[in-house]
Amino acid sequence: MAASDQVRLLVVEDVPQVGQYIRSLLNSQQQIKLLDVMSDGAKVAGQIAQLRPDVVIVDALLQGRVKGPQLIGQLHAAGLGVPVIVLTVPQKPIEPDPDIGVHAVLSMPFSGYDLISRIHGVQAAFRETQAVGNSRLITVFAPKGGVGTTTIALNLAVAIGQAGRRTALIDGSLQFGDLRALLKVPMSAPSIVDLPTDRIAEGDLSDVLWRDPSGIDILLAPPRVEQHEMISVRDLDKILSLMRRVYDVIVIDTTVGIDERTLALLDASDTIVEIVTFDSTTIHNTLVMADTFRSLGYPPTKVRYLVNRADSAGGIAEQDLAAAIGRVPEHRVVSDGRLVVQSNNEGVPFVLAEPSAQISQDVIGIANALLVADRPAVGARH
Repeated sequence: MAASDQVRLLVVEDVPQVGQYIRSLLNSQQQIKLLDVMSDGAKVAGQIAQLRPDVVIVDALLQGRVKGPQLIGQLHAAGLGVPVIVLTVPQKPIEPDPDIGVHAVLSMPFSGYDLISRIHGVQAAFRETQAVGNSRLITVFAPKGGVGTTTIALNLAVAIGQAGRRTALIDGSLQFGDLRALLKVPMSAPSIVDLPTDRIAEGDLSDVLWRDPSGIDILLAPPRVEQHEMISVRDLDKILSLMRRVYDVIVIDTTVGIDERTLALLDASDTIVEIVTFDSTTIHNTLVMADTFRSLGYPPTKVRYLVNRADSAGGIAEQDLAAAIGRVPEHRVVSDGRLVVQSNNEGVPFVLAEPSAQISQDVIGIANALLVADRPAVGARH
């Protein structure tokens, strides 16, 4: 299941039997993740900030220091950006009214179908009313090694961060941890395997992320090769779901080849920046991947081609490259071996080391183009 498909649910209910009933209804399915059942309304706002749920259910009959109607009003006034389903009984009917924080109503008794459909319905309706496209997930991918994927991903993420967006970079090369090597991060630094395997909160992220001097946060791959097997597709879904709520832009560096983890990252992406070079093998592999992406149901707008080392044609004309891949590549980055090698050896992004260099200007221009582009629809497999 893609990260954007799993609904994170927080329930506020002080009647144990009702809380347990909701747990039992959700226990046998994976579409909705029950984060917690809370009984103290006074602690709810703080938990929403930490757990980042997609939907909150509040019992209108909640007792305690903060009663149900008061809590609903508080959540609405706080502007937390989370739709609220109000749980009530037929004897005390409530009408949905988003203007007071009641986005939907669920009356007891209710079935599992009633609960799940109401949760999905309110989340979908709430998303449509938001002027969001809030978080962008950009994956840098190449069908062949040695074309500069990790270097481009790092510098692109830093350029986006320099543009004022809260940016995170994920090392999706889970087996070899390319970013750890490039940035000379100590092997003892925390990585993705240090995150909880069940419920992940924002506080867990802050404990694990590497805060790079460039100003971006980096989620590192495991320090040892065999540890990549500890990361499941479900883990990646949960991590991406939370990070989308925390960051404006997430950039992912990927490894060569398609396994189930890389495919999960590509599925979840809003934009795939695919690197191609003037190399016959790379072009061939790019064509193979184009067929694969079509078979997966990705819309053409989801993939944007970046020609790296664009001034080193090697005997292949630009128009021949465009004819081979069926369109003119959207982006180009010139070569600058001296700057790239020096920057990589020093662990400093070249967009910061020499921002006026042509290669830096190319990447900064790509970052700006991606930020202003209309958000493409996420292509999911069917």
